[in-house]
Amino acid sequence: MKSWSRVVAVSMLLGVYGCGEGAIMVKEVDNGGVVVYPYRAEQGNLLSSFRKEAVRLMERKCPEGWVTVREGETKGRLRQASPIAGSNDIVEERRWGIQFQCK
Repeated sequence: MKSWSRVVAVSMLLGVYGCGEGAIMVKEVDNGGVVVYPYRAEQGNLLSSFRKEAVRLMERKCPEGWVTVREGETKGRLRQASPIAGSNDIVEERRWGIQFQCK
């Protein structure tokens, strides 16, 4: 449980400080890692186009295949929807994380 909490914390930091577009590897170890990608609730995490990017990252890391250890929603980020000064439109970006291990 402790290491998953660290992954969530790392993904929060990356979401706040990075532009966060698309799937990213937030943790990489010799035999696996964790990828995180944004998704829309109405579309769901499985239909997100960014899931395909996440799968490509896992394929690159584990060409012989991988096993999903854990997956679920991670902490997203809040961002201003409009670049116009004074706008109060805030959008919450939801993120899905997949912890995986190479076969």
